[in-house]
Amino acid sequence: MRAVNKRNVTVVALIVILAVLVIAHEFRAEPESVPVVQQSTKLESGAGAGLLAPSFTLQGNDSTVYDVGGPREKALMLNFWASWCEPCQLEAPELNAMAVKYKNVLDIYGINVTSQDYKPNAERFIKKYMLSFPVMFDLKGKVFDEYNGAVFPTNVLIDKNGVISEIILGVLTPEELEKKIITLTGS
Repeated sequence: MRAVNKRNVTVVALIVILAVLVIAHEFRAEPESVPVVQQSTKLESGAGAGLLAPSFTLQGNDSTVYDVGGPREKALMLNFWASWCEPCQLEAPELNAMAVKYKNVLDIYGINVTSQDYKPNAERFIKKYMLSFPVMFDLKGKVFDEYNGAVFPTNVLIDKNGVISEIILGVLTPEELEKKIITLTGS
């Protein structure tokens, strides 16, 4: 019986040693290089950092039709808001200031999620805060859903290539927001 146990221990020990050698060899192996021709440069679209921003078209309160998706001349910030949202009310004057200060390198689009708001209240909000950037009405909440909106405000930072840099849930201090805009725009 002892001879069988010794043999089993020896077999198990050999298996463990072989497994360690195989793993060590795998970690030491050179990474496989892939020719550039085979690598895809096309990014997936979706609501996450590093993904192409989902495309959409909405009409603004100025009757202009705004398109989002793909490369642009300037970086873009989408601001999803509702008129009843207190943090949105606090953020509105700061967004106005950022829109003016960074107008040469950044577009800000306000998107009222009208499916969770009342359009006349949203129109009063725009007048009250004298929003200096285009505002669109997401009447059915489809765009908010495409961007996996969960809270108000939700700010989506998109670079000039149309790639989402960051999604910010909730309000930031003006200093934090400005740092993120500087990083996004390289200003």
